[in-house]
Amino acid sequence: MPNALVLHCTPHEVRAALLEDGKLVEVFIERRKDQSMAGSVYKGRVIRVLPGMQAAFVDIGLERAAFLYVADIAEHPGHDRATDHGDRQTHATLTEAQNLAERPIQSLLHEGQEIMVQVAKEPIGTKGARVTSHVSIAGRHLVYMPTVENVGISRRIADEEERRRLRGILEELVPDGGGFVARTAAEGRTLEELRADLDFLRQVWNDILSRMEQCAAPATLYEDLDLVLRSARDMVTPQLDAIHIDDSNEYDRLITFMRRFMPRYTDRVKLYMRPEPIFDTYGVEMELNRALGRRVWLRSGGYLIIDQTEALTSIDVNTGRYVGKRNLEDTILKTNLEAVSEIVYQLRLRNLGGIIIIDFIDMEKEPNRDRVYTALAESLKGDKAKTNILKISELGLVEMTRKRVRESLLRTLSESCFYCEGTGFLKSRTTMAYEIYRAVLREAPFMDESDLRLAVHPRVAELLNGDESALLLDLTSRIQKQVNVEPRPEFHLEHYELCGVLTTT
Repeated sequence: MPNALVLHCTPHEVRAALLEDGKLVEVFIERRKDQSMAGSVYKGRVIRVLPGMQAAFVDIGLERAAFLYVADIAEHPGHDRATDHGDRQTHATLTEAQNLAERPIQSLLHEGQEIMVQVAKEPIGTKGARVTSHVSIAGRHLVYMPTVENVGISRRIADEEERRRLRGILEELVPDGGGFVARTAAEGRTLEELRADLDFLRQVWNDILSRMEQCAAPATLYEDLDLVLRSARDMVTPQLDAIHIDDSNEYDRLITFMRRFMPRYTDRVKLYMRPEPIFDTYGVEMELNRALGRRVWLRSGGYLIIDQTEALTSIDVNTGRYVGKRNLEDTILKTNLEAVSEIVYQLRLRNLGGIIIIDFIDMEKEPNRDRVYTALAESLKGDKAKTNILKISELGLVEMTRKRVRESLLRTLSESCFYCEGTGFLKSRTTMAYEIYRAVLREAPFMDESDLRLAVHPRVAELLNGDESALLLDLTSRIQKQVNVEPRPEFHLEHYELCGVLTTT
C-alpha cells in the first residue's frame, strides 16, 4: 500500500493520519475550538521574574501564564532595548545569543515589560505553554529565523552533495538578513524556489513586526496554519503518493493552497467520496484504538507494557508467550530486538515525549546489550522528533528523552478516570470491609441510637453479608448495637455512610 496522508474533517474536528507503506505512523488531532498554538507568536507582558529559577512568567492571553527560560530570550523588536536595523529586523549571531543566556534574567526582563514570544511547547497537563523569543517561521522549504544568522540543513537530507548544494544557496541568502534551516522538502529545489519561499517568510515577519507596534499586550501576532494546510506543508514530500480528504470544502481550500505553494503535488490530492468512514477504509481507526491500550503484543508472543505518568513514560518488555527454540539468552535477545522496532513505532504513533525509561529483559552478555542499544539508536534515526539516549545498563534499562511539543495521543483522546481519579487502582472489597469495621468501632460509641444504618456500594454489601459476615457479628457484639447494611448502587466503591436509625416506642 502506498504512502499517504489521510485527512478526516468534520465541523468540530480534523484528524490527519500519515501512512507509510500502508501503516499508520503518526496522527494529529485538532479540535476546532482548541486549535494548535505551537508556532503562534504573541505580544506578551512579563508578569513575574523569578531570579532563583532564571525564568519568567509571561501573560499571552491564555488561561495559564507562559513560561520563559533565560536561555530562550533573544533581543529583537519587542524588547525594551531593541533597535531597528535595515528593514526593521534585528539579528544576532549564535555567540551573541549564548552570551544573553549567560546574563541573569533580571538584567534582561522586568515585570510589566512587553515582549514578543513564540509558543515552543503547548500547555501540557497542568503546565502552561513554554515560550521563546527566538522566533522561527516555517515555510514550505525553509524555516526562517529572523533573530539569528545561521544556516542549517535537515538531518533527514542524507545525501552529502545535496547538503553542500543547499548550504551554498542558503549562505548566499544569509547577507539578506536572518538565519535559515532547509527543511526536508527543500531537497532538489532551485535557488529561485528557495528565494520565493524566503521572500514570503520575510513578509510574514514584517507583518508580525507591524502588529507588534500596533497591538496592546496580550495579543496574537501570528497563528500558524490550521491542521489541514499545515499537514500539507509539513508532510507532503516526493515520497508521498496521495492525499485523501473527505470534505469537499476543505478539499477546495487545500487545492488552492497547493496550487500556490506546491503545484507539482496538486494532482495527488484526492476527494474521498465513499460511504464508509475514511479512517475505517485505511485502517486508521483500528490502529488508534490499539494505540490507547496499555499492552502492545509483539508478533513472537512477547509484549510491551506502556505506562504514562506526569513525569515520565515507562516501557516494559516481556517475553510473554514466546519461549524460543534454543536457549534463554537467545530468546531474550530476540524478544528485545523485536521490541525495539515496536517501541520506536509506538513512540512516534503515541507522540510520547519527555523522559522515557525502557526496561528491556535482562541480558547477561554485554555484546547482546550492545546489539540491542545499536538497534534502538538506528531505529530512532527515522524519528523526526529530537531524541537522546543513554547506554543500556547492566539491568537492561535505557534512559532516553524525546522532544515533546504537544500532548500525547493518550492525553489528547482520553481523560483521567473519574472513578479511580487516574490511579488505575481501587481499594479491594475486603480492604473496604475492614476499613468500615474500624470506622464503626471508632464512631459507634458516640452515637445514641441503638440501631445503625451502614450504606455501602452493593459489592461491599455483598461481601459483608456473605464471606465477611463474621465482621458484622463481631461488631454487634463489641458495640452492643445492631448494624444494618444497606446497598447503594450510586455509591463509589470506596464510599460509605454510617448513621443512626431513630426508633419509636
